[in-house]
Amino acid sequence: MKKYYLFILLILLFSCRKTHLDKQTPTTADAYYSKAKEIYANSDSAFYYFNLAKNFYLDINDSSGVSKSLVNMAIIQNNKGDYYGSIETSLEANKFLKKTKDSIVRSTLASNYNSMGTCSSYLYDFGNSLKYYTQALKYVNVPKNKYIYYNNLGDVLITLGKYKEAIKNIKLALPTTDSLNYAMVINNLARAKYYDDKNYNPLTEFNRALEIRKRNNSSIDENSSYATLANYYFYSDKKKALYYAQQMLNTSKKNKSFEDQLQALQKIINLTPNNHLVYFEEFQKLNDSVQIARNKAKNQFATIRYDVEKKNTENQTLKLQQAEKEVQLLYRNIGIGALSLSLIGGLFWYRRRRKRLQQEKELEVKNTQLKMSKKVHDVVANGIYQVMTKIENQEVFDKEEALDELEFVYEKSRDISYDKTDIHETLEFDQKISALVGSFKNNEVETYLVGNDKSIWNGLKDSSRNEVYQIIRELLVNMKKHSRASRVVFKFERINNKIQIQYTDNGIGISEGLVRKNGLTNTDSRIETIHGEIIFDTKTEKGLKISISFPVS
Repeated sequence: MKKYYLFILLILLFSCRKTHLDKQTPTTADAYYSKAKEIYANSDSAFYYFNLAKNFYLDINDSSGVSKSLVNMAIIQNNKGDYYGSIETSLEANKFLKKTKDSIVRSTLASNYNSMGTCSSYLYDFGNSLKYYTQALKYVNVPKNKYIYYNNLGDVLITLGKYKEAIKNIKLALPTTDSLNYAMVINNLARAKYYDDKNYNPLTEFNRALEIRKRNNSSIDENSSYATLANYYFYSDKKKALYYAQQMLNTSKKNKSFEDQLQALQKIINLTPNNHLVYFEEFQKLNDSVQIARNKAKNQFATIRYDVEKKNTENQTLKLQQAEKEVQLLYRNIGIGALSLSLIGGLFWYRRRRKRLQQEKELEVKNTQLKMSKKVHDVVANGIYQVMTKIENQEVFDKEEALDELEFVYEKSRDISYDKTDIHETLEFDQKISALVGSFKNNEVETYLVGNDKSIWNGLKDSSRNEVYQIIRELLVNMKKHSRASRVVFKFERINNKIQIQYTDNGIGISEGLVRKNGLTNTDSRIETIHGEIIFDTKTEKGLKISISFPVS
């Protein structure tokens, strides 16, 4: 009958509760991502929300969400002139794009590499630009994007003077059905053919590309044609070259393309030697503004990331605090459940009284056996191990001293059966602790004591002192056997009526599942005996950290 009450109570405790952590769902990350997409034109705000989305995707281990957020952030940085930052963000995105057989992952990788190729071109790092465009073509699975990447690769090859390779790749982009992309392709193909063979006349393709771009009212693309024609006439007809350079300048001012304005001004300066100072001043002023804008963008994006990370840290702290409250509430409910079970159990008390008395007698026998076992472990096993450690750490072996210590262990082991306590104690307790810790110091292990003053132990009962001594010795023996530590520190503090002991080492640490093993099986019962508390910190980056606290009386 009792087990059914337990079953019903557990259902009531756990089925009616939802923790705060359960409320964390993928919709939070998706909402931030959708918000960023909605306000994409406002690049700073979009970058902020993409960064938030990325962090929430990280929380739910959604690598696809993390990567697509980072790719969008990289594109925004690219558009704002933060080219180094964009490449850095793209490389971070690649870490989350591992499933290269997935169609979406491959498309995202291709787009990411293309973005890095564009940034590298702006940074005049054409070697890396060539590498990134090649990688983009390796993963591309969308035909219209493939034509763009082939054209971009060909454009870099023209800059590197590899004209035949450029022609070969740009021709692969000719099947594009997008008119503006087609204009770009025939313009670049004509450039490559002309640079490869100066007898080739590219004007038909140049003018055709310009016409398509004008027809589509794409002033940014028109600038590309004006730049191409200015370069073509630069040496053969400076008047025409100057005309197209000025057209490029006028158009770029209308569409506020500062990069194109700088290129146009450079051409005009070289084409007007008698009046170049006016244009040079304009170039210098604009160039300074562009550099300032780029640095501002770089710092702004770094600030946004910092703010988001700070907010994320604060949110994590709030979550942990809420989780702690939930755990405390759960413990309270468990306590109430336990009390209810006790009351229910009282109904069966009379019927089982005789049986319980019998069990108590058996338990008393077991406790006696456990007490004897603990004494054997403390006095014989740990005592001998301490002597062995001391002998091992001595540079000069003192046979008489070792025999005296072994005889002391022997005498104490004989007293176990009579349940005797130490009556011939010559050292103060703080000195005993110092001697104990010091005995484990050797060439491989350094031991340190902090705060082990005589006043720390004032008022502590002899029985409690013995338990503390055994606990410290168990920690040291465990360290010697298992931890591979080279540095061990004990720190003692007394706050009001409580003694706190902190143990740290730099060994291999101990996993959460092994905390109660490796020679520490008696530690919990000792802590309970002195009404104390022990906490194993298994989440440190290296080593082991244990905190022990107990009342003096």
